Amino acid sequence: MLDPNTPTDAKALALLEDAYIVWMTSVRPNGQPQSSPVWFIIEDDEFVIYSLGDTARIQNLEANPLVSLNLDSNAGADVVTVEGVARVVDGPPSTENVAYQEKYRDGIRDIGHTPESFAERYSVALRITPKRWRIH
Repeated sequence: MLDPNTPTDAKALALLEDAYIVWMTSVRPNGQPQSSPVWFIIEDDEFVIYSLGDTARIQNLEANPLVSLNLDSNAGADVVTVEGVARVVDGPPSTENVAYQEKYRDGIRDIGHTPESFAERYSVALRITPKRWRIH
């Protein structure tokens, strides 16, 4: 993980803490990259994402767990790219993830869900272990 005591890493961590979405890129079985905006938190040095279960993203990860997460802030002046390995994990559901609920409470409401209906619809928990960071 990043070292908050170094200026570059501290800046990247601050950008990630403030970010509402990152772009997650997975690869289809035919080799075509597919990028999607996703909500996330960082927990235990991993990215936690809740996904719909019936998406190409999940099928992509079953075939190839390598992903990239990209954050572009300040009109390209601050870019954080993470290459990692994704895996589907058993729970906890988003309703039990306090940090996730705090970060996305308003967003969940704004898309017409309650925390419970969101957790039912976005029921697949993903954890992404970073393997390589690039900070520009």
